[in-house]
Amino acid sequence: MRAGDAEMTWLSVTMRQAWLRSRITENLLDGDQIDSHRLYLRARALARSGAFELAAPVYQRAIELEPTLVEALEGLGEALDTLGQTELAREKYAAARRIRAETRPGAPDRHFVLRQRGHFTAEILAYDSVVRSLRKNALPYIARGNAYLASGHPKDALADYNRALKLKRDLPAVLALKGESHSMLGSYGDAIRSFDAALKAQPSDAEALGGRAIARGALGLVEEANADWRRQFQLLEGRASARACVALRMADWALALPELEQTLLKEPGDPYWHLYLLTARRRLGLPSGPSDIHVVDSWPGLLLALHGGGIKPEEILERADTDSRRAEAAFQLGVLMFDQDSGAAERYWKDVVERSSPSLIEHAAARNELARCFS
Repeated sequence: MRAGDAEMTWLSVTMRQAWLRSRITENLLDGDQIDSHRLYLRARALARSGAFELAAPVYQRAIELEPTLVEALEGLGEALDTLGQTELAREKYAAARRIRAETRPGAPDRHFVLRQRGHFTAEILAYDSVVRSLRKNALPYIARGNAYLASGHPKDALADYNRALKLKRDLPAVLALKGESHSMLGSYGDAIRSFDAALKAQPSDAEALGGRAIARGALGLVEEANADWRRQFQLLEGRASARACVALRMADWALALPELEQTLLKEPGDPYWHLYLLTARRRLGLPSGPSDIHVVDSWPGLLLALHGGGIKPEEILERADTDSRRAEAAFQLGVLMFDQDSGAAERYWKDVVERSSPSLIEHAAARNELARCFS
C-alpha cells in the first residue's frame, strides 16, 4: 500500500471512530433510561480515550441529573481545562471543593456504611475487576454493594448483597444491609423481614435495630419503632453522639439532653449539635443557655438564627434548598410554634412526615411528637 493510501485509510478509520463516539454520546444524552452514574462512567471512558469535546456534554448531563456528583464536576473541569476553557474549569473545580466541604457524614447511630456520604465510583470500578476475578467469593460483592449503598444506589447494592448471600447463606451483617437497601428503595415491609432475619441471628446488633426502627416508623408503627430504638440506646453505651441521635428520633428530649451536652464537649464546632441542644432545651421548657458558636448565613446556621429570631419563618423555608433542609426547617418551626400555636406546630410536623425521608432524625421525631401530642 502506498504511503498516501495508508494515510487516507488511517484518516477514514479515525473519522469513523469519531462519528461512532459522537453517535453514542447523542444516544446517551437523548435516551430515556439514563442515570447520572452511567453517564459519568461513559464520560470518563470518552475522556480517557482523549475525546474531551465529547466527554464534556456527557459530564454536564450527569451533573444536571445529580448536581452533587463531585466526580463528574471534577471530570468536567479536567475536560474544559484540556479544551482551553480555563476559567470555566476553575468554576467546576471550586464547585466540587465546596460540595466536598459541605458534605455532612451520616448520623452516628446508623449503619457504618451509611455513615459515609458521597460517591464512590472509583471504588466501584475497582471492585468490578475483583468481582470478575473472584466470582465465587462473597466478599467482593459485599464490598461493592457497600460502595453502591453509600453512593445512594440501593438497587445495585441489593443485587450484590443477594449474590453474596447465594454464595454464603445466612450472613447476618449482609441481611441487615439488604434491609437498608430495601428501606432506601421504599420497600419497608421487605426491609423489616431482612432486619428480622439479621436480628434473629444477632439480637444485639444495634445498627440493625436502628435500621428496623426506621422501616417500622416509615409504616407508622411508632411504638414498635420506639421499642427498637430504646434497645439500641441501651446497646450504644459510651457512644454519646449515637445515643443522642436515637433519643432525638424518639423525641425523648430528657433522654437526649445529657447525651447532647456530652457530645458538644467533644465536637464543639458542629452546628447541628448546638441546634439539637437548643431544640431539646426548648421542648423541655429550659432556657436556651449560652452558645459560643458563630451563627453564619448558611445551613444549618440559618436554623440557629431562626431560634434567635434572626430570620423569619417564610424566609427559612425559602432558603431550604433540599428536601432534607426543608424537613429540618419545618421541624424547627414546629418546635418554635408549639407553645403559642399548637395547631401550626402540628401542620409543620405533618409536613415533615409526609414529605421527608424516614431515615431523617426529624422525620422520626415529628412522628413521635404527633403521636404524643396530637393523637
